[in-house]
Amino acid sequence: MKSNPFITPDGYTSDIAVFTITSEVHGEYKPPIKKLKIMLIKRSEWDHEGNPNMEAGKWALPGGFVRPAETAFQAAERKLLEETGVDGVRIKHFGVYDSPDRDPRGWILSNAHYVIANEADLQSRKQTIDAADIQLFPIDEALALNLAFDHRQIIEDAIWFIKKDMALTTLARHFLPSEFVLSELQGVLLTVLDDSSILTDAAFFRKVPTLPFIEAVHENGKPKKSNRYSKIPAQLYRFTEFQPIVSVYSNKVRG
Repeated sequence: MKSNPFITPDGYTSDIAVFTITSEVHGEYKPPIKKLKIMLIKRSEWDHEGNPNMEAGKWALPGGFVRPAETAFQAAERKLLEETGVDGVRIKHFGVYDSPDRDPRGWILSNAHYVIANEADLQSRKQTIDAADIQLFPIDEALALNLAFDHRQIIEDAIWFIKKDMALTTLARHFLPSEFVLSELQGVLLTVLDDSSILTDAAFFRKVPTLPFIEAVHENGKPKKSNRYSKIPAQLYRFTEFQPIVSVYSNKVRG
């Protein structure tokens, strides 16, 4: 029998970048400050067998090895639950990291996934035997840490996909109440997008009411308003069921 002429990996893993948008109150009549954060675990000093853990003490994305009877996606769901206690969130695969020197243990391939979860979805997070600690970090703070393996690169790449989701879908609705003022929507979008048309109040407040997936709320035939973030009551809006589809071949947005 001929030997296998092909080089095979030494391991097959899944890693998950879990992002959320938090709200922090900073004064009366002001919308809460929204911040994009990522959930990281601190790798334990010892593994399940009592052996020294690779990259012990470093902050890392939750994840681990794929079992023989499961897919990389199933491993991502399992490891997220095992290492953080988080379950029931929507996980998306976005890339494979296969640099031969990315892991000191050998040629370990990683399937990278990302999650954009509501802050309430992460309330169940808890420290487990696989993690010495678990925290939410603002993105700039997370990238300044001494991260394990190539997790800094995975996080930076995942952020690009989050920007795409926020810009091309109605993802923002998951971080807002069912009825909201425009400044609340603006705050959510600016956690991810660096866009002058969003940052500039006049342009943003003029454009958003014309979008086909947002409508003004009325009550008893009159505009429904709220003064929870301003002394002068502001119009409330909500998302409709319209789902935008962006064509790369035209400037039109259709549903």
